[in-house]
Amino acid sequence: MTKVKKEKVLDGEEAAAVEAGGPERSYAELVAHLNSIAQPLASRKLSKKLYKCVKKAAKGKNIRRGVKEVQKFINKGERGIVVLAGDTQPIDVYSHLPVMCEDRNLPYAYIPSKVDLGSSAGSKRPTCAILIKPHTDYQDAYDECLDEVSHLPKPL
Repeated sequence: MTKVKKEKVLDGEEAAAVEAGGPERSYAELVAHLNSIAQPLASRKLSKKLYKCVKKAAKGKNIRRGVKEVQKFINKGERGIVVLAGDTQPIDVYSHLPVMCEDRNLPYAYIPSKVDLGSSAGSKRPTCAILIKPHTDYQDAYDECLDEVSHLPKPL
C-alpha cells in the first residue's frame, strides 16, 4: 500500500507566493538582514542591473560562482566585477575576498540577498560570491555596471 498525500488548500494570495518560489521580500527587508562588513552596498537600482548582468553572463557561461572558484580565479589574475551577497552567515566564509579585490584593483559590490544572486545565476542554490567576466555579448550592460560599481565609496 502506498500513502496518498493530501493537497493543501491555499488562499489566492498564498498560492501566488508559493508559485513564485516563496514570498517576495522588499529591498528594505533584505537590507535589514545584512552583515556588518557589507560595504559598499549596491543601491536597489544597481542591484537590479547587477542581477541582469549576472543573468546575461550565466547564459554564456562567463561567470565564476562560489567562494572557492572566485578566489582561485582572482589569484590567477582574471578580471571582472565581483558581486558578493551581504546576508551570508558566518562572515568568515568570504571576509577575505574584499581584501583580495582591493589588492588587485577589482571592483566589487555587495547585494542584499544570496538567494536572489543564486537564482539570477541560473542555480537553485544560494550563492554568496560571483565573478562576472567581460564579454562582447553583454558589453554595454557590463560597462554600465562596472562604471557604477567603481564609483561606489570604499569602506575605511
